[in-house]
Amino acid sequence: MKLIWAGKLIGAFIGFVTGKWFGLLLGLLVGNAFDQMYARQRKPESIRAEGQNIFFRVTFLTMGQLAKSDGRVTEQEIDQARVIMDQMGLNEAQRKEAIRYFSEGKSPEFDLMPELQRFLRAVGHRGSLIQLFLEIQLSIAYADGQLTISEKRLLDRVCRVLGISALQFEYIHARVRASREQYRGQFNKDFSNGKNELMIAYGILGVESSASNQEIKKAYRKLMSQHHPDKLVAKGLPEEMMKIAKEKTQEIQSAYDKIIKSRKSS
Repeated sequence: MKLIWAGKLIGAFIGFVTGKWFGLLLGLLVGNAFDQMYARQRKPESIRAEGQNIFFRVTFLTMGQLAKSDGRVTEQEIDQARVIMDQMGLNEAQRKEAIRYFSEGKSPEFDLMPELQRFLRAVGHRGSLIQLFLEIQLSIAYADGQLTISEKRLLDRVCRVLGISALQFEYIHARVRASREQYRGQFNKDFSNGKNELMIAYGILGVESSASNQEIKKAYRKLMSQHHPDKLVAKGLPEEMMKIAKEKTQEIQSAYDKIIKSRKSS
């Protein structure tokens, strides 16, 4: 018996015992009001839990299809998927589930589009969640060093389903590229010099080096708000992905600090 009927049944029973048929009717009305109040309190939490489950599932399904889109899954793509699992701090059962979704996604018979539509219905048009989702997918696409034509085509289809314009995607794409350049710079002394690092910092914030201090601060605040872990979890981000969101905010903060420090010293 569903709990949503509990108020009506209890109210009707008590009403009938105390006031016969008139009491039963009154009890039904009071019990119905209780059930509706309970349903309103329960619905947001239920919706959020459903959204978190779908986000987790569709993230790894899409990663699998993206990795397979150019014909074969490379070792670098598998390693990147493992890195994301490590970032999420998944336990053994969760890792097995993520691997199962990844394998399902790379199956030639698998149709990703209905899953993306379910994902969109669950999270709505919450731009910050969709942006983080695309950032994760681009990290898989760039795992082998480049975004192939087949990967770009798949991402274009994904964006169309999720309502992301070409301009929005290019903004996210440019920021992910800059982030990847920063990662490369940490391990390449020839690449990592002051000028390059500063240009990468501008890229991470998604602004030109000619931007004013006010424009830079505005971009920084917007990105920090979009990637704030607590806000994203409230909107439907699985709690396992909080660590990824935290790392994104640290990256944004570091880029902003680097730019401000450079401008103060010049």
